[in-house]
Amino acid sequence: MTFRTLDTADLAGKRALVRVDFNVPVDGGKVADDTRLRAALPTIAYLSKQGAKVVLLAHFDRPKGKVVPEMSLAFVAEPLSKLLEQPVAFASDCVGPAAAEVVNGLADGGVALLENVRFHAGEEKNDPEFAKALAANGDVYVNDAFSAAHRAHASTEGLAHLLPAYPGLSMQRELEALDAALGKPKKPVIGIVGGSKVSTKLDLLRNLVAKLDYLAIGGGMANTFLYAAKIDVGASLCEPDMAETARQIIDLAGSAGCKLLLPTDVVVAQEVKPGVASSVRNVYEVQPEDRILDAGPETVATLNATIDQCETLIWNGPLGVFEVPPFDKATVSAAEHVSERAKSGKLVAVAGGGDTVAALNHAGVAADMTFVSTAGGAFLEWMEGKVLPGVAALEQ
Repeated sequence: MTFRTLDTADLAGKRALVRVDFNVPVDGGKVADDTRLRAALPTIAYLSKQGAKVVLLAHFDRPKGKVVPEMSLAFVAEPLSKLLEQPVAFASDCVGPAAAEVVNGLADGGVALLENVRFHAGEEKNDPEFAKALAANGDVYVNDAFSAAHRAHASTEGLAHLLPAYPGLSMQRELEALDAALGKPKKPVIGIVGGSKVSTKLDLLRNLVAKLDYLAIGGGMANTFLYAAKIDVGASLCEPDMAETARQIIDLAGSAGCKLLLPTDVVVAQEVKPGVASSVRNVYEVQPEDRILDAGPETVATLNATIDQCETLIWNGPLGVFEVPPFDKATVSAAEHVSERAKSGKLVAVAGGGDTVAALNHAGVAADMTFVSTAGGAFLEWMEGKVLPGVAALEQ
């Protein structure tokens, strides 16, 4: 896909409508984690420096098309202002006279935050008239919210058809990283997919086996694949009704030339508790009372050796119950190995998904990855091969 980039835009004196993701965690009416605010800073600062009037559009929570005072974005203006080290004006609506008054009062380089776009039913319905009302306050449109790109809403998709449209700097970086991972990757490519259930990642697995050279399956879903291969998984989390589907994915991988890596040894215990007695077993030696809670050292050694043969890695989901030591060892070991390869420039390593980000942070290596996506649903749908409306609308 090809996009206009901000460095080609005439921005001086223009009103730039910027879709950002400010759906932040809150504690006591205050921003509890400013990661999403910080992610928007490069784009806001760039536009401001170019002399644009920066008008921010965002949603917060799920007011379902009604004005819910507790879901106002007003509380974001002050912390954002501190991060930018410049004033941030706030408008009590995102359309109409209240928005126009604030936008018209901006000096070149000034920044304004408009009220929650989801206070209007037209936002989630992608209503053309609501999109036009939003567009009335802009000359150019910038989408810097990849995390909302899988939604065809007025502020994420509709606006892109009404004004010259550009990806923001964070969005551009995300798209370039994803293209490097699955679009035009350096081969061979390996994927690591973990998580508890096959049923939640069917589309993902089917898409990946058609594109990857290797696919390592971990977490609870690996148990279902072992069960499908007639291996007894004891008292482990498993989806017996998905066994036939797992066999179909195994067949698909074979047809596509993608080698599946399943656990050959596992860490088992009888309950999930920190410090509980555990042991390593060959997958054929799992006992009826055993619960598989992590991949074993032989499995990790094979995975790491395979990673050494690859140029690109994409990771979604941990290899075990990493939140409860000692069942974090496989995930941490693999993460540390990926980190070393990425830092030395031998591997393009892209990861995403909430559990994955948490696992990489737990291992202390998130900063060493080539790119870590925090986009959640949008990242997953992209990995599934689905068209993201907010991205497609930016295409030239």
